[in-house]
Amino acid sequence: MKKFRVVLICTPEMGNLVPLVEFAHLLTNRDRRFCATVLIMTVPERPIVNAYVKSRDALATTTDANTINFVYLPSVDPPSPDQYKSTLGYLSLFIEKHKPHVKNEITKLMETESDSEDSDRVAGLFIDMFCTSMIDVANQLGIPCCLYFASPASFLGFMLHFPNIDPQIANEFVESNTDFFVPKDSTTELVIPSFANPLPPSVLPSTVLKRKRDGYVWYLRHAARYMETEGIVVNTFQELEPYAIESISVNEMPPVYPIGPVLDLNGPAQWHPDRVHHESIMKWLDDQPPSSVVFLCFGSMGSFVGPQLREIAIGLQRVGFRFLWSIREPSKSKIYLPGEYTNLKEMLPEGFLDRTAGVGLVCGWVPQVTILSHQAIGGFVSHCGWNSVLESLWYGVPIATWPLYAEQQMNAFELVKELRLAVEIRLDYRDGRGSDLVSAEEIERGLRRLMDGDDEVRKKVKEMREKSRTAVMEEGSSNKSLGSLIEKIVADVRNFEAQSKLIHLTFQ
Repeated sequence: MKKFRVVLICTPEMGNLVPLVEFAHLLTNRDRRFCATVLIMTVPERPIVNAYVKSRDALATTTDANTINFVYLPSVDPPSPDQYKSTLGYLSLFIEKHKPHVKNEITKLMETESDSEDSDRVAGLFIDMFCTSMIDVANQLGIPCCLYFASPASFLGFMLHFPNIDPQIANEFVESNTDFFVPKDSTTELVIPSFANPLPPSVLPSTVLKRKRDGYVWYLRHAARYMETEGIVVNTFQELEPYAIESISVNEMPPVYPIGPVLDLNGPAQWHPDRVHHESIMKWLDDQPPSSVVFLCFGSMGSFVGPQLREIAIGLQRVGFRFLWSIREPSKSKIYLPGEYTNLKEMLPEGFLDRTAGVGLVCGWVPQVTILSHQAIGGFVSHCGWNSVLESLWYGVPIATWPLYAEQQMNAFELVKELRLAVEIRLDYRDGRGSDLVSAEEIERGLRRLMDGDDEVRKKVKEMREKSRTAVMEEGSSNKSLGSLIEKIVADVRNFEAQSKLIHLTFQ
């Protein structure tokens, strides 16, 4: 049987890679005519990312050998420090250096094609939000290129509109005594079509507020190229973001396919090297009453320094709730991921671990999705990364917002102000290294609202749990959207084959 092969590549970060791989599984499981090749850019400084890839590669080899395969691209020299001034600048240049290798791998796949009915056909290239330089490769090879957007539709709408508000930011924002540009007028708000409410500048991504850094220019470059793609697949669903999805589903846009939630429900419990520690956490949760534990976890890149850790500890002790708290140490540089503290007792208030031993557990890296699925979890203090948001909604766990980086401030704003699916600790926090402390009082208030307070939020989250599951069922909105995407891919391949045959006949 003829196979339609899709090639996928993304930024080498956990938050980008996991949903892309899960999308590959979703597509190939839905339609057995499809197979997938996932191209991997290796970053030696990211051992957790590399452990995940090796695990999925091994799993694919044993269970999906004819459906999904992983190809490790040759290593490239990293950009030199004089070439970039931001993490996004580094990543964008690093990704761009892989263009020749990506072209070579896709070319090899295309060279195996033949006129045989059983021959695979390269049906297209899927890229993520920061791999837009690979559009050039698709154009050179004459294959369609689609964007796989692992963040919400609201943020996709912002990125598409970003070039339009660039002049407003240039004219109405000025430098401050921090790294960030601020509006001249404190009442300034931004009108973004994918948000029902005006957006306060304080929830813009740090990259946008650091206008003099190269990351700002890279945001503009990537955003401008989204319109060059043949379609945009978004990890969201109609019932969650109806307003945002409608705002970007217009004629002048590439077709938009909301196919989420796309989730890895097994999570790192399947592949993380410290699985024994994870098992001890789950055993501790087994001994806790239902919905009694507040879970604090801030993603694969989230971390705090001592002063903020101490404020969190004081807040937890004051409220007295049972808690599970994942703590990570800030990374050595922008290239590395956070690590584990070796001196936790020194970082926390004296005696804290002893005083809370009966009600709380402090740990390092945790299998987040597995923990969210546990009946003991009653609330989630989250950085509002989109994967975490979708996981939390899938299991019906209310969120208290504490964004840190990327577009998480905008996600928090959407959850609290637009969708009413979360309570607020902060919407605009963005440091993590001590200059902007969230006080113990703020934390205490947020925890009480999360665990004891807002019944309306808890009710809406439970309703969204059911809607998220319905969306991916046979007659669900996301399942239908995935079907439309498959129809488009197949039609594009057949049209290309028909045109090729016509050209061949014409010149015989």
